Amino acid sequence: MSEIHEECGVLGAYSNKNANLSATAYLGLFALQHRGQESCGIVVNDNGQFKEHKDNGIVNDVFSPSVLEALGSGNIAVGHVRYGTTGSSGRQNCQPITVNHIKGRMALAHNGNLVNSSELRKELELNGSIFHTSTDTEVISYIITKERINSPTIEQAVSLSMDKLKGAYSLVLMTKTKLLAVRDPNGFRPLCFGMTKEGIYIVASESCALDAVGASFIRDVKPGEIIIFNEQGVQSITDHVDKERRQLCIFEYIYFARPDSVIEGHSVHGARVRAGEFLAKQHPVKADIVIGVPDSGIDAAIGYSRASGIPYGIGIIKNKYIGRTFIAPKQTARETMVKIKLNAVSEAVKGKRVVMVDDSIVRGTTSAPVVKLLREAGATEVHLRISSPPFKHACYYGTDIDSQKNLIACQHSVKEIADIIGVDSLGYLDLNSVTSLPDGTPNEGFCTGCFDGCYCTQIPVNAEKTRLER
Repeated sequence: MSEIHEECGVLGAYSNKNANLSATAYLGLFALQHRGQESCGIVVNDNGQFKEHKDNGIVNDVFSPSVLEALGSGNIAVGHVRYGTTGSSGRQNCQPITVNHIKGRMALAHNGNLVNSSELRKELELNGSIFHTSTDTEVISYIITKERINSPTIEQAVSLSMDKLKGAYSLVLMTKTKLLAVRDPNGFRPLCFGMTKEGIYIVASESCALDAVGASFIRDVKPGEIIIFNEQGVQSITDHVDKERRQLCIFEYIYFARPDSVIEGHSVHGARVRAGEFLAKQHPVKADIVIGVPDSGIDAAIGYSRASGIPYGIGIIKNKYIGRTFIAPKQTARETMVKIKLNAVSEAVKGKRVVMVDDSIVRGTTSAPVVKLLREAGATEVHLRISSPPFKHACYYGTDIDSQKNLIACQHSVKEIADIIGVDSLGYLDLNSVTSLPDGTPNEGFCTGCFDGCYCTQIPVNAEKTRLER
């Protein structure tokens, strides 16, 4: 069972005429809810007047019909769903961030994580900047604002800012007259755009959000590209394109993205099925049924079943009404929490040798209760297969793994992990095959730093989530 939190999801909308963009943003954020459940927000631009609402909670709870009605219509909107990888989960850290400066207003939403946020913030504070949040998104907004004061256009200010920002950032940015989509030169996090039948341009972290609002996919934003949507149409600035090595996070395909999304031309579902097929060849076992840990393990389980010939079945049911923000009473044991969220299907696993497929093991503390559920339901053997390599290193680009100290693969061998979790055997996806998941052929354009410790940027001196807290 995965213990990794997503990073964030961003969405932008642009129309040449007044439209109900609050509803459009609401639907788009619903489709991106899997990327963050801490907080969410929408800012609508109605002829230069910014109307915003943001709060802790999921989209359906934060945006009531009356709130959406108050946000109303406009010609530009930006939205955000958050799981914070920098800064606390307090309401002050909700996005989008709005900024008022001498040249106008700006609203910004960010997905990713800067590796030089501490240095940039210190520099800004020494020059008189006053911060109201503990996020690196506010650092980005200050850098852009500082450049905007001496730049003729917002896009030029963003381009100059990209020379200073290091790390992962996919941005949607709104001014009085423009919507900008920006992706860092390495392209760590995905970003794409499309258009509805009504002519509304939609920018989103994933293509599933385009589908949700009825937009046709046009293309991905290129790493390093700035795209401007305004009355003149769509313009592209490519000054930073091909300046750095492409490093899309491979875990987008393994876990983060929704399986119905397409990233960089490749189906996420197809990549996960392929991971299961690789696992079946790399770690075969005699068994009676293959099951997936819902939801992210299901696609890989289907692939394992296809390649191995072992029948696929539904062996674990997930309670769809328990969100990721579910808080159990303090006295409730972890095993009880698992039973509330998951339950084994006894008829499917009783008396059988079971292959259980999941996407990852991070700390190893939640996999054991799931295995226990299967054994209590009558499984005679449980063989765990993981559709990613062992996590051995921290991630600095937007995944909530800021330290190696709690990673079980850094402390124990595969055999020891199997014993701790209580499975009869354990097999991880081979590191050499992980970059072949999108289309079946090896590709160097992916970041695998959390698996192999190879990073393409500087490593921050302090990577803790609370590094910008005071």
